[in-house]
Amino acid sequence: MSAPSPLKLKLQIMCGDAIAMGPGKADLLDAIAAEGSISGAGRLLGMSYRRAWQLVDLMNRCWSAPLVETSPGSARGGGARLTVEGQEVLSTYRALLAALETQAAGPELAVLEGRLRSRPLRSQAERQGETAEG
Repeated sequence: MSAPSPLKLKLQIMCGDAIAMGPGKADLLDAIAAEGSISGAGRLLGMSYRRAWQLVDLMNRCWSAPLVETSPGSARGGGARLTVEGQEVLSTYRALLAALETQAAGPELAVLEGRLRSRPLRSQAERQGETAEG
């Protein structure tokens, strides 16, 4: 079994100074789709309803159309769902991230992996000890 890649990409799509889409917001959209509510999505991700709602509000203000549609509570309950725009933005974001990860896994990454330690040194003194022993 091969070791996991040391590469971790964090793709953020900006709207002015605000992050319109990033890993956390994408996970929130997935959770809303799965749970059918902002509060349920927040619970699933370990965040407060207020924080989840703030992120949804920001996303809805950043994109050309809302990504999440809410319905108020009633006798049959309220909820939230991804709009068509939300589904398309989320799937396109995930596809872009996958394409970047594929592109980044080229020869340049192999060169860097060849120079990378398997773990960090405990201190710079450990490096000096390696030099004296080697």
